[in-house]
Amino acid sequence: MSDLYYDVTGSGPVLLVLPGGAGHPMGLGPFTEHLARHFTVVTYDPLGLAHGRLGDPVADQTVPDWSEGAHRVLEEVLTPGDSAYVFGTSSGGIAALDLLARHPGRLRHVVAHEPPCVTLLPDGERLRTELIEQLDAARPAPGTPMAVFLAHVLRPFTAYRPPAALPRLAIAAGAESKGQLLHRTAESVAGHTGAAFTEFPGGHLGVLEDPAGFADRVRETLLGTG
Repeated sequence: MSDLYYDVTGSGPVLLVLPGGAGHPMGLGPFTEHLARHFTVVTYDPLGLAHGRLGDPVADQTVPDWSEGAHRVLEEVLTPGDSAYVFGTSSGGIAALDLLARHPGRLRHVVAHEPPCVTLLPDGERLRTELIEQLDAARPAPGTPMAVFLAHVLRPFTAYRPPAALPRLAIAAGAESKGQLLHRTAESVAGHTGAAFTEFPGGHLGVLEDPAGFADRVRETLLGTG
């Protein structure tokens, strides 16, 4: 029995969506429905949190856990020789970077939105510590996706450093994030990987704040029509 959790909607070329936080796709319905007009949208849920596993014990996560799981999803949904578009945001953006580094031949184009690779910045270790302390102070209710993210995802993912050159990649940041840590981080990731840099509507949670406008920018960026 497969331990992969994902949902499929729409038709057209495959677009793999890697959500942020603890990888929970809850709340992404309006975003994926808009994209489903143009793509077969495959939304990966690495911990199964939207598939009845919220509240189950969770081990500490690693970036390869998610990227290799995403690759297994693609192997299930793609026909032999085909390739997929990928969109990832926040921690999902980091998984998208690692997926591209490990399996570039299966990917057409990747967009990573505000991946929190903060250690690429000058004084990045201090900034990472401050970010972790800031988020830990939120003290979410036990058993929630946010609690899972803080306990098992935040620390290993923010320590990730992508390779210095990656093909077919765009890095995005929210227009409303300008001047903030994760906007500066996105610019740094773009420079480090040699990727194009672009801005999307909203802030770090733009995918929830403006799902239609955000989906349009994802489509434009992936298909080169923007």
